Amino acid sequence: MSRYTGPSWKISRRLGISLSGTGKELARRPYAPGDHGQNNRRNISEYGQQLREKQKLRMMYGLTERQFSNLFKRAGKINEGKHGVNFMILLERRLDNVVYRLGLATTRRQARQLVNHGHITVDGKRVDIPSYEVEVGQVVSVREKSKDLKIIGEAVEAVVGRPQFVQFDADKLEGSLTRLPERDELEADIDESLIVEYYNKL
Repeated sequence: MSRYTGPSWKISRRLGISLSGTGKELARRPYAPGDHGQNNRRNISEYGQQLREKQKLRMMYGLTERQFSNLFKRAGKINEGKHGVNFMILLERRLDNVVYRLGLATTRRQARQLVNHGHITVDGKRVDIPSYEVEVGQVVSVREKSKDLKIIGEAVEAVVGRPQFVQFDADKLEGSLTRLPERDELEADIDESLIVEYYNKL
């Protein structure tokens, strides 16, 4: 299955979660899209709840089904910690997500585009693979030729706060993961145990 590139607001309303992180999608119409979205009060089955939670996390990070499934399997091979939490930490270590967390982009979609177009370097080397796994301590920065990009400047200025597991130098437009995130620093709207249950049933 290819990556979803359609309207993100429609998916946000269907899943009941803000994919942009701003909450604007749900501010005016906090119900599913379509003629019957506002009146749809069906009870969701246990499987439906698990599938919905999986889709929420997958859409949030913008992965294809295969990428998502493969990363979940990798998380299961980590000896320490819980499977679901390890999975979310692996998602957080993706280069496009780190760029987003540093505030170099306003959304993960925008961060993925910056990486794809070669505007981002890791330890001084250009990396154009959004799924690149960032290690703790590696320096993620904007390429010298790209530091005047308006889209990056506006994103940095719009930042209200950054997670405690990253550090950022606004003058140099670079930052890094200082440590792996704790569960309470990750998405509170996600119940990762439902995702583990979903894949265990397959």
